[in-house]
Formats: sequence, structure tokens, C-alpha cells
Amino acid sequence: MKEKRLDCLGEACPIPLMKTEKKLAALKKGDILIVEVDHNCAIRNIPEWAEKKGYDCQVKEVCAGQWNIVLKKN
Repeated sequence: MKEKRLDCLGEACPIPLMKTEKKLAALKKGDILIVEVDHNCAIRNIPEWAEKKGYDCQVKEVCAGQWNIVLKKN
């Protein structure tokens, strides 16, 4: 199991979601992707997409206005 990070700070939707899709496609089953975002639209869009795709997803606030979205590829 590998853990990868994806820096999407400063990027507005739909860019973080598009980058997340691409990065997850390259990962293996069981790998974890941590997406760093600071656009509140992404903390809704990415988890909704992840749920539809069957990925485990958690949103963690790192500091005011910045979040990590933790996805596990199943």
C-alpha cells in the first residue's frame, strides 16, 4: 500500500476533481491518495464522486480554509 499526495491548493473546481480522477486511475488497489484543497467546492464534489465510484473517502480540515481529502482505492 502506497500513500500519494496531490497538491490542488489554489485551484478551483473542476480542476481538483479532474486531477483526482487521473491520479487515482494510476494507483493500485489499496493505495491511498491525499488531495490537498483550499476551495470549498472540492470538499463537496470529490467526496460525492468518490462515493459513486466506491472509494473510501474522508475530509479532514487541516487549518481554516484548507482540507485534505483522503481517498482509498478499493
